[in-house]
Amino acid sequence: MITPRVQEAAARLPEVPAYLYDLPALDEHVASVRRALGPTELYYAVKANPDPELLRVLAGHVDGFEVSSAGEHAHVTGLLPGVPVALGGPGKTDAELRLPHHRLHVESPNELRRLLAAGVEADVLLRLNPDLPVEGAALTMSGPFGMDEDGVAECLPLFGDRVRLRGLHAHLASGLEAGQLLGLARALLDNAYEEVNLGGGMAVSYERPESRFDWATYGAGLAELGRGRRLRIEPGRALTVYCGYYVTKVVDVKRVRGRAYAVLLGGTHHLRTPATKGHDQPFTVLPTGKGQAVGEPVTLVGQLCTPKDVFARDIETSLRVGDTVVFAMAGAYAWNISHHDFLMHPKPAFRHLRA
Repeated sequence: MITPRVQEAAARLPEVPAYLYDLPALDEHVASVRRALGPTELYYAVKANPDPELLRVLAGHVDGFEVSSAGEHAHVTGLLPGVPVALGGPGKTDAELRLPHHRLHVESPNELRRLLAAGVEADVLLRLNPDLPVEGAALTMSGPFGMDEDGVAECLPLFGDRVRLRGLHAHLASGLEAGQLLGLARALLDNAYEEVNLGGGMAVSYERPESRFDWATYGAGLAELGRGRRLRIEPGRALTVYCGYYVTKVVDVKRVRGRAYAVLLGGTHHLRTPATKGHDQPFTVLPTGKGQAVGEPVTLVGQLCTPKDVFARDIETSLRVGDTVVFAMAGAYAWNISHHDFLMHPKPAFRHLRA
């Protein structure tokens, strides 16, 4: 699961906790995704991980970047001047509606009227929240996101020469396999719009890290469905999750009421993903410690004063104080969604493996 190259780098880190990003692995993965997608445009959802070095690698393969705030917009355009940017997200301010963009994803009739009142030029995709069944999703984007068919109908008469309708945007769910996403795409493409952004939502399994989304099947299906149309997708997690690692050390091993616990430096204020999604974060132990190893089911926890600070529960492994623990699949929705300042522990270091 963790390559010898990553293990060697993790064992040599001068300080932990640290994030370790494997840039050549990211480059190889995104290049393969780009090849599989054929004519479908590929944007990266920056919210998954805005690390500058990752964005520079991604820029060599993607057609643009999807941002959801003025902060993300400034970050991306400052780092990569001239790159195509799609601006989305609910609750845009008037200042955000005036930001330069390649596409603007409008969330409501009121947002469109505010855009028109701003007097700027804009190429718009209307974000549709359709009434479609989404089974087996890890997360569904229902409720306040986008608008229903009545909202879209209310928007249509408002467009003119300065604010131009280009098509539809729809991000319905996360955690779906290629066949499920293609089924949703077929339903969404049953319209007259020539440009459709199908969002992201590609399945990523933390329980089965070796299982990867079938980009070849998805790309071939979109190529068939998209004949005569301009299709775009904007994945985040599925592009960067596999290149990231959170590296830390065991500071204490103890038993409480018959259960073994390994206390690690850092915690879910650095890597919130397992607490947020309720899974065991996959990991590898490097035997850098000394003393008696615990060879029984052990729960890996962090340094926070909360019982929710858990990385993995009751895992059969061998651990001792001083061992290095390398958590895999930490390249998306990890550091950037964590509550960094809880207890005011030190921030992790950030290191990048290069070719």
